[in-house]
Amino acid sequence: MDSENTRNPEMILPKGEFIMAKYTRKDIKELVSEEDVEFIRLQFVDIYGILKNVAVTASQLERILNNELTFDCGAIEGLENKNLSKLILAPDLDTFAIFPWRPQSNKVARFICDVQNLDRSPFEKDSRNVLKTVLKKAAKEGYYFNVGPELEFFLFDTDENGGATCSTNEKGSIFDVGPVDQGENARRDMVLSLSDMGFEIEASYHSDEAAQHQIDFKYASPLNTADNIMTFKLAVHTVAKRHGLHATFMPKPRTDLNGSGLHTHITIYKDGNNIFTGGADGGCSMSGYSFMAGILRHLPGMMLINNPIINSYKRLYTMLDKMTAYNCSEGERYALLQMTDIGRMGAGIVLRSPDAACNPYLMFAAIISAGMDGIKNKMKLDFDDGYVKKLPRTLEEALKAFDSDEYIKGIFGKCMSDKILMQKSREWSEYCRQVSSWEIERYLDRI
Repeated sequence: MDSENTRNPEMILPKGEFIMAKYTRKDIKELVSEEDVEFIRLQFVDIYGILKNVAVTASQLERILNNELTFDCGAIEGLENKNLSKLILAPDLDTFAIFPWRPQSNKVARFICDVQNLDRSPFEKDSRNVLKTVLKKAAKEGYYFNVGPELEFFLFDTDENGGATCSTNEKGSIFDVGPVDQGENARRDMVLSLSDMGFEIEASYHSDEAAQHQIDFKYASPLNTADNIMTFKLAVHTVAKRHGLHATFMPKPRTDLNGSGLHTHITIYKDGNNIFTGGADGGCSMSGYSFMAGILRHLPGMMLINNPIINSYKRLYTMLDKMTAYNCSEGERYALLQMTDIGRMGAGIVLRSPDAACNPYLMFAAIISAGMDGIKNKMKLDFDDGYVKKLPRTLEEALKAFDSDEYIKGIFGKCMSDKILMQKSREWSEYCRQVSSWEIERYLDRI
């Protein structure tokens, strides 16, 4: 058992600096007492990227800190365990945060948790553990990562019962201001709530389409960023509801509007040096090019992870027709994968195909592993423009591409990969049985 003052292991920053973890067990106990925290939510993510939680009172804090709280894993699809009915929720102390939208007396706090077996070993289908394993493997070879997401979302009206709709009277477009930007007040409160939870918000603004918005937060390690994405989505949904709006990260909620993506920026350091600025001529190093080549080589197999729902491909269908495979210069918005200058973090790349329906832990694990495979095998960027046209355009095609990429499946292990294939195949079959309103309108009075 750790002592009261023992911190989590030190983390290495890209420049070789060291920082200590934020909280000790003693810190947590003092915060819970001083901040009048009465309820604690133990949050975790299923393999499909859906946030779950178990809520307990602060009287159970000692049990929480001792990793003694369990949950019924058989109730969560994808986390079933043939041998056990219970799994442990082990809190990451550094994810402790108080919900700013809850009452200011008898406050509600949360931890994001790892899922463990009863013997305290990592559970094989825990998404967070999958990403941790990938990062540890890369760290042994001297590689560290910073990632930054760009999450777009829509703020639609609700119906008379408070239910979700796809309707809006707003006419705003990129960088518009109020009153044209009718989501301005809600977005401001989202920023304030996220700031209260420890986010460093870099920008917030109206995005391209009517009722579409974007809030950018600071780059961090892949694990911290995946945690932040889950918190971000929760905060956005919660604050939107308080403003009488419905927030959705659905990739393509309306045919007449461009969809919402999760553009993913990545900067990589090897022994403290940015590999995208390490070339002999001052440009990108060979490792940097190989990392990009690895992503493109495995991208068809990754798309089931990065774009995991049927609606994902409604967004991608027309978008991919406009895109080239990669671009190694600034200013090109239609490159699937692009070299980019991201300011103080130095040069990096951005992958534009993922969307926020993904499980961010698995998405980062797949992208990083694919890039590392490119470095290991010294892959070259030799993809022509025809490459993009060969990418999956439906969930069915993505299922086939995932199943044929043994390297990508190996990242998640047989048990998780088989479960993803089974569930997504079932989803596709169910979709194919549905009769859509488009079909009724198109055919009913003609045939």
